[in-house]
Amino acid sequence: MRQLTLTALEGLPEIELGAPLAPLLVQAVERTGSRLETGDVLVVAQKIVSKAEGRRVALSQVKPGARALELARVVQKDARLVELMLSESREVLRARPGVLILEHRLGFVMANAGLDRSNVGSTGDEACALLLPEDPDASARALRLALRGLSHIEVGVIINDSFGRAWRNGVAGVAIGVSGVPALVDMRGKADRQGRPLEMTQVAAADELAAAASLLMGQADESVPAVLVRGFPYAARESSARELVRPREEDLFR
Repeated sequence: MRQLTLTALEGLPEIELGAPLAPLLVQAVERTGSRLETGDVLVVAQKIVSKAEGRRVALSQVKPGARALELARVVQKDARLVELMLSESREVLRARPGVLILEHRLGFVMANAGLDRSNVGSTGDEACALLLPEDPDASARALRLALRGLSHIEVGVIINDSFGRAWRNGVAGVAIGVSGVPALVDMRGKADRQGRPLEMTQVAAADELAAAASLLMGQADESVPAVLVRGFPYAARESSARELVRPREEDLFR
């Protein structure tokens, strides 16, 4: 019987700069009464990775430029936040009151360049914002290797975040960093039940897993920044979240 299980890893402390995520995650798994097994996947919230890597920025240290001031008036946002968004982005795609859609420097098309202010905390009395990890794939790879060093077990790691989606309301979890699991599974050429070869089907497997884990992580005060996944149905391989980014020349909507 095929089975996929997801287990919320609770009880992690508030993450600060330099926090040792690998041992904290191993301890969290053990608190569930289990241990890491070969083929397991850990889905980890972007927020704790960014915090551990020092990607929190005090707004008092941000000086908005002319472009940020101009856009801030259009989108009705704090110009300091807009400056941070621009610094993380390649291109502004849409700007209207309350909405700023950008192409992030990593290729993701997203609102606010992934900038986050919920559950971010502060530096002293200063308001802060949290940026995405500098290189989420590298972060996932480093975490996977650290977990292997502690447990001597081969696991996969997905770093997820919540994105809005074109054509659909609401946010869903997506993979922004991947290591040890296939981000994209190419089914083209495989036969369907009638023997007809598939021509277009590619499965965003890491995104599907990121979204499933988000159901347990929540979006508000749930305090569940990591999920253990067991039974992932695709063979392990090294990959990258870049596999999930549609090339500009194939984007029919830009």
